[in-house]
Amino acid sequence: MKLKIYYQLLTGAFGAALLFSCESKDVDQAVSEEQGETVDATFATQTDEMLIKVDTLHTDFESPWGMTWLPDGKMLITERKGEILIFEDDAFTGQKIQGLPEVHEVNQAGLLDVAIHPKYDENGWIYIAYAKPFPDNKGALTIMRFKLDGTNAVDQEELITAMPEWEGGRHFGSRIVFDNDGYLYFSNGDKGNKPENAQDLTNAHGKIHRIHDDGRIPSDNPFVDEEGAVASIWTYGNRNPQGLVYDKANDRLWEVEHGPQGGDELNLIEKGKNYGWPVITYGINYDGTPITDITEKEGMEQPITYYVPSIATCGMTLVTSDKYPAWKGDILIGALAKMHINRVDMEGTEALSQEVMFQDIGRVRTVSESPDGYLYAITEGTGLLVKLLPVN
Repeated sequence: MKLKIYYQLLTGAFGAALLFSCESKDVDQAVSEEQGETVDATFATQTDEMLIKVDTLHTDFESPWGMTWLPDGKMLITERKGEILIFEDDAFTGQKIQGLPEVHEVNQAGLLDVAIHPKYDENGWIYIAYAKPFPDNKGALTIMRFKLDGTNAVDQEELITAMPEWEGGRHFGSRIVFDNDGYLYFSNGDKGNKPENAQDLTNAHGKIHRIHDDGRIPSDNPFVDEEGAVASIWTYGNRNPQGLVYDKANDRLWEVEHGPQGGDELNLIEKGKNYGWPVITYGINYDGTPITDITEKEGMEQPITYYVPSIATCGMTLVTSDKYPAWKGDILIGALAKMHINRVDMEGTEALSQEVMFQDIGRVRTVSESPDGYLYAITEGTGLLVKLLPVN
């Protein structure tokens, strides 16, 4: 049975009048996704009144992560344990993709994002990011692609593995996006217990990467000619980037990453740049001690906006649809620890104001815009797939 939830989004300091709440349950064990107090009210503003109906389409997920749509309208949603569920007409078909690779499912690691090739109609490629298992309870983020024969994953090709392999399952990222030229970008976290990975170009961790659609390394990547550097690196100094979205109209790549206790960031990702972690940060250690005594340094990028305390930023989308005129051009970010959707009112590359929406809907793992222009979100704990329907 579908559940219907209604929110009235109003002009005012807090922006959202909550008409629904639900019990939450923490899923991830890593403290980076569990921290935070109350979001600063000055971040929450709304300039346009809009009535949104939240249509709950599915209520039985186990740690959902990524979602994408096929040209025939089917929707694919990953679960971290290693499954991809198939939806049609907004309903679970009862079918799952068969024959997927074994995954290293520990904490935040497992089967993560899913995306289709920009020319899927021509080639049929589906891409996934997952933690590939290695001996001794280790895993490494891997990008692979496959095609569908009915519900079977066939013609599987492993494209790239972000080495070295790592014990445990903290800070694996990961999202996949394509740009207008067909390059594939993916995010990979610093692995948690060694933050200095993010500043070390000889490993793949704490970075955004760029490859060709078949796994080859582009010759114009920024560190391709640097001795010892991982050639796929596009940017570095990224702590745990669990959100990535490409703005096709303006050729911009946006990312959100978890800070430690405070210091979640929204970043404009640009070729070869250093985003600072752990040399600069607006966060502190979980025991309250400082990580660093600086928040700025020459040669290191400042975030477009940041969150203190943390909201636990996760999957994100850029609103391009005319169905949400008040939000068009804005960035929507899922908040895990704070259990809401965060709307960043954007003007070009500047963040003007922010709004907390749908408080207590659950740990929002990602927000996505469908090809027909509707917004969807998936949550952990509450295990929901929801569709945001504008009433007016």
